Amino acid sequence: MSIDNATHAYGVAEETAGGRVGRHWPEEHGLRAWVTTVDHKRIGRRYLVTAAVFFALAGLDATALRTQLITPNGELLTPEAYNQLFTLHGTAMIFLFATPMSFGFGNFLLPLMLGTRDMAFPRLNAFTYWVFTFAGVILFASLLFGRAPNGGWFAYVPLTGPKYQPGINMDVYSLGLLFLGVSTTSGSINFIATALKLRAPGMTLNRVPIFVWALVVTAFLLIFALPPLNTANAMLFLDRRFGTRFFQPEAGGDVVLWQHLFWLFGHPDVYIIVLPALGIVSAIIPVFSRRPIMAYPLLVLAMVAVGIISFGVWVHHMFAVGLPQLSLTFFSAASMIVTVPSGIQMFAWLGTMLTGRVVLGVPMLWAMGFLVVFVTGGVTGVMFGIVPFDQQVTDSYFVVAHFHYVLFGGAVFPLIGGVFYWWPKMTGRLTGVRGGRWSFWLVFAGFNLTFFPMHISGLLGMPRRVYTYPGGLDWDLWNLLSSLGAYLLLAGLLVTLGTFAHSLWKGGQAPPDPWGGETLEWATASPPHPYNFPVIPTVHSVHPLWDQGSLDSFAEGARSRDRVLAEGHELLVTSELDAEPEVALEMPEHTPVPFVTAVSLFLAVLGLLLGVYVLAVAAGVVAVLVIGRWLWPRWSRREAGHAPGEKARETAEQDAAAEREAEKKTEKAGEKGAGA
Repeated sequence: MSIDNATHAYGVAEETAGGRVGRHWPEEHGLRAWVTTVDHKRIGRRYLVTAAVFFALAGLDATALRTQLITPNGELLTPEAYNQLFTLHGTAMIFLFATPMSFGFGNFLLPLMLGTRDMAFPRLNAFTYWVFTFAGVILFASLLFGRAPNGGWFAYVPLTGPKYQPGINMDVYSLGLLFLGVSTTSGSINFIATALKLRAPGMTLNRVPIFVWALVVTAFLLIFALPPLNTANAMLFLDRRFGTRFFQPEAGGDVVLWQHLFWLFGHPDVYIIVLPALGIVSAIIPVFSRRPIMAYPLLVLAMVAVGIISFGVWVHHMFAVGLPQLSLTFFSAASMIVTVPSGIQMFAWLGTMLTGRVVLGVPMLWAMGFLVVFVTGGVTGVMFGIVPFDQQVTDSYFVVAHFHYVLFGGAVFPLIGGVFYWWPKMTGRLTGVRGGRWSFWLVFAGFNLTFFPMHISGLLGMPRRVYTYPGGLDWDLWNLLSSLGAYLLLAGLLVTLGTFAHSLWKGGQAPPDPWGGETLEWATASPPHPYNFPVIPTVHSVHPLWDQGSLDSFAEGARSRDRVLAEGHELLVTSELDAEPEVALEMPEHTPVPFVTAVSLFLAVLGLLLGVYVLAVAAGVVAVLVIGRWLWPRWSRREAGHAPGEKARETAEQDAAAEREAEKKTEKAGEKGAGA
């Protein structure tokens, strides 16, 4: 299907219905609008920018660590500073960058891909962003006062208990992650509700874009994986602050309990981070291979299978703890089985490329780079499923190398590729091809030079988390190469940032569909209007923009009041399985309530952290009152504004006149299209 056909179909719908719909979806500007907006596109862009800032800060932490280790007996950092930097680096990359970055893509793209106008719970959507931001501020601000977390990103007890860490460093960790968990859980619920209830008519479950499937599976994983982590952090905080003994063996506690609770979250979290990235790859490859994705049903089933199996492999992080040998065999087998659905996805991508006509655009380069590094990380991952090998390399730099190949290679490469892919849609600007290619090759080379030598230094016995090391252990060369690679990687990321900055400054105007995309977001303007779609489309296939029936639905729907929804700030609710239209739902507009609620919870967390319990209680009470105001029933426009009053009658008359004019324009457009 040609790009011109998609642009024409959307243009007809915009001309006939855009004005009527736009009156009820105003775009506000200024400081007040910045605080009160519930527009999913603005919130999605904020997620992406804020997560990128945290990524940059965590990357600077890592650069300092590699500078310390570039030669033996380094003296750049003190042991305490090193501990804080590597803990904050890992915590930020896992909790403040990878998942929130995926949430940024989800917030921006989910309604657009589903053919709807907003998320299911717009105010909750804004609330999740503010909570995420404030949690990140708590974690990074602690570094300025020398009170950053310092017990490693998985915070093993008893080393993080009150006996060995008497300061508030690990309180920052436990409370910061508990606070962040509020955001992540709320956002997951919103993704699931949106995907199930707000799909365009005709978008049955077997026509949902794979990226949406990836987000939904991720959301379910988060809902089931976060409670163990939250429980562990609550126990740790109570042990440290109020003298409970959950993790103290002499009082009947159990230190291994922390590891079970943490890794019950930690291993599913690997797929929580990777699955949205796999969804991005599944969105890029068919477009740049010029054919539909191969084995769509198997890809979806593979994602679901990965999510389910991931809850049964957590103990392979604990093979050296001393658990019964028989139990280890079951988890070793599960660690092998989880590679099967991952392999299905890999072969589907390769088959799509081999049977298509590959165009090496910048997003495609990042997707192909991901295939190389992710397979490398997957090979070493299978090695960790072998109990004797795992016990030999536990807590060595071999683990660090594997971890970064899977998570940096498996998540950051697709995420950057996704930014290049959807950048024209998000900003309305095109990126430079030369800058994009330079950024990819520098990052690809820097990444491999940084992390591949760590496999060798780990096999030579170098333990992770050492702040310095003596010479003469055969580690010198490999650490030098890793540190030089880190500088090259930093240079590549700076080129990437410069490419995006140049695009905003001098980039060409982006058309609605610069790549010839297949999913519904490419049918909207670049950047999209506040209402996304002037007409809710009807979907006839899994790739609607390559399907003439789906394209025709834009013009045909302009004649239908139920598809235009121009009587208010409304969107269409559909059934869960078959996406049959059910009801038009009026949505909340801009409000400061989510921001005020997040600020109240932020002050409550600060009160707990600093021991000012009066502040914590007072802020908690305010948060409860604001939430009560948030949930208070409100009169809808349909109930209060449509029937009585002169203004309502005037609006109805305007809508009727606009509808008649729209019908005329639609008929003329149809005649013109038929003639063409």
